[in-house]
Amino acid sequence: MEQILSRREASDAVQDYGWRYLLGTLQTSFAVGTLAAAVGLAADAVAVCGDDADRHLRVDVRPGRTLLTLQTWDRAAVTARDVELARLISAAAERSGFLPDPGTGSEAPRPVQLVEIAVDALDIAGVRPFWKAVLGYTAEAGADGPESPLVDPLGQGPAVWFQQMDRARPQRNRLHLDVCVPHDEAPRRLESALAAGGRLVSAARAPAFWVLADPEGNEVCVTTWQGRD
Repeated sequence: MEQILSRREASDAVQDYGWRYLLGTLQTSFAVGTLAAAVGLAADAVAVCGDDADRHLRVDVRPGRTLLTLQTWDRAAVTARDVELARLISAAAERSGFLPDPGTGSEAPRPVQLVEIAVDALDIAGVRPFWKAVLGYTAEAGADGPESPLVDPLGQGPAVWFQQMDRARPQRNRLHLDVCVPHDEAPRRLESALAAGGRLVSAARAPAFWVLADPEGNEVCVTTWQGRD
């Protein structure tokens, strides 16, 4: 059950359970009526995971919605056990009258997503310690190399990763956001951003990512798991 799954394997395995694969995690959310119901649903998910809860499950509970994330945290990857837990959680939630809603329909709320901050740097080893210290972040589990991502140990803030520059490029954005969305949400997100005044800078690496810019040229990447294996 500890077999690490590829992006495609993980995505395909949970699609029918109402979960989506995002940046090495599985995510879904449930619409609930009250904060008490949200807490109860989270408690049920913990109970389903049993002794594996601390190692695999993260929950975000808000009035009206419960967001669940699965990953084998000490390996920073999705394993077959995470897929099995997703199946069990969805089944238990359905028995209680809740259906998973990753939010990828046209009438759905904002879908599950993850936001990363990308920092362009000539000397990644030189700038990374600063960002680690100023944010109070830690290295991603199992990876503390000079170019490995930094993550919020409480799981609240966006991850920060570093992109190697080959030369100084004045007037170019040195920071940009990566918005990782479910693969079946990307077309709708692109259409919405372009309709709101954005422009497509590059689709050369799609569907891994599209580079968009706002009317003043500030860039953001809309990313999916596809096209990366």
